[in-house]
Parts: sequence; C-alpha cells; structure tokens
Amino acid sequence: MERKTVEVVAALIWEGEKFLICRRPKEKARGLLWEFVGGKVEAGETKPQALARECREELGIDVAVGDVFAEVTHTYPDLTVHLTLFSSVIERGVPQLLEHADMRWIFPSEIPLYEFCPADKTILEKLRSL
Repeated sequence: MERKTVEVVAALIWEGEKFLICRRPKEKARGLLWEFVGGKVEAGETKPQALARECREELGIDVAVGDVFAEVTHTYPDLTVHLTLFSSVIERGVPQLLEHADMRWIFPSEIPLYEFCPADKTILEKLRSL
C-alpha cells in the first residue's frame, strides 16, 4: 500500500539569539517530544497561509512568514511528513500555550538538552552549525 506524504509547515521564530520550541501534548502522536510550532497544510492553503493559521491556533500569535530555512522528508511508523520550516517573525501577540504542553526559548547550543521529534534532526543540526 502506498503511504501518503503529509505536507507540514513549521515556524523558526527567533527572539534575539534564542528560538522558540514547543512540547507536544502527551495524548498526541510523538507526545511530549519537542518541535517547532506548526502543523498540516489544509486543502486550498498555501504553505505560508497554513503556517500563519497554525501559529494563531496553537500560540495565539500573528507571524510574518519569511524564507524557507530548511525542508526535510521523514518517515515515521504511522506516516511520512514533508516538513518545510520557515523563518518567521512575531508581528502581534505573545505566545500562549493553547495546544502544547510547554514552550521554551532556547539557544542553539541547548538543542541537545531536549528530545525533539525525529523529523527535526537534520534541521537541528543546521541550527547548531549557525
């Protein structure tokens, strides 16, 4: 059976030299792992539109979606994701925990202290090399 690839977008949001990471809710797939805020692209949406919607839904913020920072395809046991990570800037609002279990602003050097979703591995390596 052919496995469908899910288009996923995420935001790399910087505050000074730190970037925002969010912890997945315990009851979701890959629960309690850390990730970048974002989610699935819905039918009829562009990737930037989907990312702006996800940031509003999950953190209550409006973001300006910038350039693509990285793209990766990763196969999990239950699905394959094509993840596009966009550099983004908060235009309005302060991030709130509307969906995630936790959130942190971290330095790239702190990446090893957190257990991230496997799809983020190559992106995190790129961040650490900045």
